[in-house]
Amino acid sequence: MTDAVPSPSRRAVLVVDDDDCIRAVVRAVLEAGDFEVAEAVDGPSALQLLGAGSDATAGGDVGAGQEAVVPDVLVLDVMMPGMDGIEVCRQVDHRTTRVLMLTAREDVAIRDASAAAGADAFLAKPFSAVELLDAIERLSADAPGG
Repeated sequence: MTDAVPSPSRRAVLVVDDDDCIRAVVRAVLEAGDFEVAEAVDGPSALQLLGAGSDATAGGDVGAGQEAVVPDVLVLDVMMPGMDGIEVCRQVDHRTTRVLMLTAREDVAIRDASAAAGADAFLAKPFSAVELLDAIERLSADAPGG
């Protein structure tokens, strides 16, 4: 579910959330901040898109209708059906991508599990557009090549 391969001059973000409204809000805020935004509706889709990005650079087939996604920042909802955001975070290549966890359930156990999985930042819902953009700006500046 991506719209385009990010251009080299724009910072790229992959937003992973099972809630269409949250994805739309995050997309609007980030595009206003001049980020290239791709989306996934769940953990397996996100990992497939991230894997497609590495396959594409190795000359592999990305798959029908999918384009490579190599984000500077991954925005992950913690609570998603099936594979949650913490499990997705464990499987991300943290050498190339920074991770911001979003959750409606802010507690110490979730923060600790997110940190243990390699998350770089944590933001509780509801969040303001300024908080989101500030967090993504910080993480993208820290990202390799950012």
